[in-house]
Amino acid sequence: MTTPLLEVENLYVKYGNIEALHGISFTVGEGEIVTLIGANGAGKSTTLMSIAQLPPPEAPKVIKGDIRFKGRSILGMSADKVVSDLHMALVPEGRHIFGNLTVEENLKIATYSRKDGQAEIDRDYKRVYTLFPRLDERKKQRSESLSGGEQQMLAVGRAILSGCRVIMLDEPSMGLAPLLMYDMFRTLRELNEEGMTILLIEQNANLALKFAHRGYVIDTGEIVAQGSSAELMENPEVKKAYLGG
Repeated sequence: MTTPLLEVENLYVKYGNIEALHGISFTVGEGEIVTLIGANGAGKSTTLMSIAQLPPPEAPKVIKGDIRFKGRSILGMSADKVVSDLHMALVPEGRHIFGNLTVEENLKIATYSRKDGQAEIDRDYKRVYTLFPRLDERKKQRSESLSGGEQQMLAVGRAILSGCRVIMLDEPSMGLAPLLMYDMFRTLRELNEEGMTILLIEQNANLALKFAHRGYVIDTGEIVAQGSSAELMENPEVKKAYLGG
């Protein structure tokens, strides 16, 4: 059996004295789109921040369990090494772009830890501007002047410019008009078809399951259901709790 690209095993994490995850386990295979769905406060964002190895207080502290990438534990690895060595990038909820910098400067910052050559970086600039033509049109604008949809494009573009091959997205549709939301997911699917592995948190469970290959349902820090997207969409409890049926 092929080792999964990413394995989260029996993970317990705390914010201060509050235990936020209670032994969750899941896997992501290379080239897959996997989604984590659940109510607000269920532990979805906590999970992504733990994988990205963000330090407290931004992220919780892992107290038990393991996170492995290609079979090797990454616990204790610095967040910058997760990006530069493992090529995993987090697009956080709220985007966290640098509003006082231009679009072009935001993208350039993402390339600083790359270890490949300028030709590969130039290729990824072209890729980003092809995927998101509006960023090309606005590359000299300060990013705080962008619309919410354009800022989300920039956040995804910045992840691509980091050289990532695994992208973790926290609520990419939040605040977007329906048309922009579907455009964003079409773009993400295109990235996946080009080889990008995607781990996704999305409040819109219907959209997430239509987009993903597999999913896991998190409820108050525990995995309560898992399966292919089709299986989860037909699961009566999942339908009742998350899919409006």
